Order: sequence, then structure tokens, then C-alpha cells
Amino acid sequence: MDSRSNAVATPVLAVPECATARGGAPRGNVKFARATPDHAMQQMKARVAEYFATHQLSSKANGGMVVKTVMLLAITFVPYGLILTNRFSPWEMLGLAFVMGVGMAGIGFGIAHDALHGAYSANSRVNALLGMSLDVLGASSYMWKITHNIVHHTYTNIEGVDEDLAVSPLLRLSPNCERLWFHRFQHLYAFALYGFTTLFWVFVKDYQQLLKAELGPYRDKRHDRMQVGLLVGTKAGYYVYALVIPLLVLQIPWWQVLIGFFVMHFVAGAILGIVFQLAHVVESTDYPAPDVEGLIAQEWWLHEMQTTANFGPKNRLLSWYVGGLNFQVEHHLFPRVCSVHYPAISGIVREVAAQYGLPYNAYPTLRSAIASHYRTLRQFGARRAAQSLA
Repeated sequence: MDSRSNAVATPVLAVPECATARGGAPRGNVKFARATPDHAMQQMKARVAEYFATHQLSSKANGGMVVKTVMLLAITFVPYGLILTNRFSPWEMLGLAFVMGVGMAGIGFGIAHDALHGAYSANSRVNALLGMSLDVLGASSYMWKITHNIVHHTYTNIEGVDEDLAVSPLLRLSPNCERLWFHRFQHLYAFALYGFTTLFWVFVKDYQQLLKAELGPYRDKRHDRMQVGLLVGTKAGYYVYALVIPLLVLQIPWWQVLIGFFVMHFVAGAILGIVFQLAHVVESTDYPAPDVEGLIAQEWWLHEMQTTANFGPKNRLLSWYVGGLNFQVEHHLFPRVCSVHYPAISGIVREVAAQYGLPYNAYPTLRSAIASHYRTLRQFGARRAAQSLA
């Protein structure tokens, strides 16, 4: 990072990035209630800014975050190098592939996610470089910034706009989504389905979203040719080092190589899929629907508090590994603050929420959040729930 990252920064409450950016017109007219002066919002912003100023801290990454970055990269790519030595048995290589999957998910959580939000460093070039770690893993950082930073963070849990609610037709993740007959079983197969998250992402999702006529709030979005070329080129590079090279180098049958590749992705996909669902698809979160004029009744920042949940806030290992994504309330309000600071500022957000009677959804443990997600899947898949909604 450059020297500017050590300066004391004054974070502000997030403002949703414009969904009418050059290159695409907004689909529909989903909008939020007009922002008005609000003591709760002002106090939250002021107290978080005061925290960084008082402790003379930058809101970006600290030394611990840099150490974690190195560790996660090592957990992912050291096993890859060891596998290519051909000095291990097939079972040992399978174990190393498992470790790579854990590392891959960690890179997504703890490096790429912060960097692509501009939260890792005050230097945009550092953020861009670290954000490319997502491309190195076969996903597109360009498409992620559109579908996650803009669409998901602006229209959280709004059916028909938030792309995170449409991960698969096999899943009904909102009470406002059409229920199909097989959704009654989704609580039985959903967690296994999450294991295919990164495989689908690497081979289908990015291409599919790139070619979509309608993407979130966009209609007929025109993509920059350089970014499209980068997407195709980095994916080709990933296919080469992750599949072609092992198939050529490893002295084991080709099908064993494919099994290792699958295990690596299934582990990474299951971890990523589950963690991201726990932030929004649980019992305490809301799924607001716009009125006939496309208006959401709440202001944007309050909408984020209603649709987002924390989990396992006292679990230090969890917080370290998932990059603070168990502090989703803080992340959605302050996405440009590095995740390493979320445990500290969560106390401020929680106190202000209690003072003004605002929603602050939180589950004490990872297990309780997973259980709530399971019950939510079962509820949204039940016939009686769909009939009640109708």
C-alpha cells in the first residue's frame, strides 16, 4: 500500500452507487424514499468517523490485514505447487485440493471483496491489483463490481432486481418470487447446491450476465470492450493453469485430476454460498417490494438495515476468515471501510440502532444463523407460504 493508506480517514455512510451509469438505462423505476435529515444517520456517521480520528487509524487495511492476505494466497497456491511436484499420492493430492478450496473462498472473502469495494487501500491502483485476485481464481472482477457493488448493495433483497436472489431457478430465496413445486424440497438440497457456486461462476455465470439484455436495474447495458477482453483472457488463463497444466503434468489418470478440481471448487463454493446467504436470507431480514410506482417506502440506509443480518460477531476465527462478512450490517452501511475494522465499529452501529429503535439483525453464532437460513428455505418452499402470500 502507499503512504496515504496510513493517514487518518473519515469514512462516511455509504451512498448507493448510481445504477444509471453510462452504458445502460435502469430497468423499471425502483427508487427509495427521499432522504431527509435524520439524527440517527448523522450520529452513526459522526461516531464512526470519531472512532477512527480518536484512535488515529486509517479506515483501510492495517498490518494484520496484509498478513492475512499473504496467508490466504499461500493457503491457495502453495498446495497447487506441491500437487504439481508429483511427490504425493492421489489421496494426499485430494487433501491439498481441499485446502486450496478453503484458500479460494478466503481470498474471495478477505482480499478481493475488500479491494473491489475500494476498502483495502486508499490507493485505487492497489485495490485494482488485489481485486484481480478474483480473476486469478476464474471469476470476473468487472462483472462482480456491477452485480455486487452496484446492483446488490443498492437493491438488497428486492425481487427482480437484486441478482443475488436469482442464483438458481432451483432456489426460492424471496417470498416475492414465484414458487415452483420442487421448492418444497429446497431445504433438503440447497446446501449441497451451494457447493456448485464457484463452478457455475467460473464456467457459466459471468458469461451469462455479460450477455444478459437485462441485468439488475440495467437494460441493454453496453460493456467496455477492454473489460470484455480482460474477462475472456483471464478466464482462459485460469482454465490453463487450473486444468490444462495439471492434466499435462500430473502422473495420474485424467479423471482423478477432474475429481481434484471438482473437490476444490465444491469446498470453495459451499463456503462462499452459505456465508453469503446468511447475510440476507434468514428469518429476521425483510424483503421489501416497491409499490406500483416503483417506490420503496424506506430511505436507502434504513432499507439496508432491514434486509441485512450479522452472525457470530464474537467468533474471532470466523471474522478473520470471512473478512468481516459476518458483520454485514456494518459492511452495507460502510462498504468502503476495510472489514478488519467492522468488529470495532459494530458496537457503535448497534448502540445507535438501539437508541433510535432501528432494526439491527444479528445471530449470536454461525450455527444459529445456518439454522435460521434452513428454516427460511423451508418456509419459502412450503405451499402454504406461497398461498398465504397470494
